Amino acid sequence: MMRSNHITYIEFKTNDLEKTKEFYTEIFGWEFKDYGSSYASFSESGVYGGFELSEGEVTNGALAVIYSKDLEYTKSKIVKSGGEITKEIFEFPGGRRFHFTDPTGNELGVWSDK
Repeated sequence: MMRSNHITYIEFKTNDLEKTKEFYTEIFGWEFKDYGSSYASFSESGVYGGFELSEGEVTNGALAVIYSKDLEYTKSKIVKSGGEITKEIFEFPGGRRFHFTDPTGNELGVWSDK
């Protein structure tokens, strides 16, 4: 069961999705599931996550994603508390999510299966 307000997913950027999958499979035994040609989720790592293909340079490429039972309510609380929405709510296989930055510039995501 997902607990609201807990980090449940970590997302990374990569410039070479196939090379990245091979590396983590070989070294750590992670398992991957492809979602098109630009995204692959991983499991068997202790936390669920994924790699997104990126055209730009990858620096600080990790995105922690927090689960919320009520996406719209959490979004409104973030804005009210000084956070900035950087990516509006969008759908993906398994749910919906948005991205935000906190008042000091850290970017995170919030997702819900509701």
